[in-house]
Amino acid sequence: MPTFSRTERFRSDYAALTATERSVFRKAVEKFIADLPSRRFRPGLRVRGVQGVAGVFEMTWADDGRATFEYGGAVREGEVHVVWRRVGTHEILGRP
Repeated sequence: MPTFSRTERFRSDYAALTATERSVFRKAVEKFIADLPSRRFRPGLRVRGVQGVAGVFEMTWADDGRATFEYGGAVREGEVHVVWRRVGTHEILGRP
């Protein structure tokens, strides 16, 4: 099972989401987790690198819902570790 951590900025962003947005995001994360071992993400999540920011990726979780993340050092040997950086609208990509 992969491990996750969150930046303070992510925590702040997440707190600003509506209850509905949080629910939609969590459902997208379930799909993300299912695809994570192969790193072959389903097209609907549109996971790709953030332009101009090496090592940072974005995931689409709603029409205007984006989350950014990076891969961190393993917390448990052999398991992928994801650091969630930001969550919100497309605007977060200005400061991913």
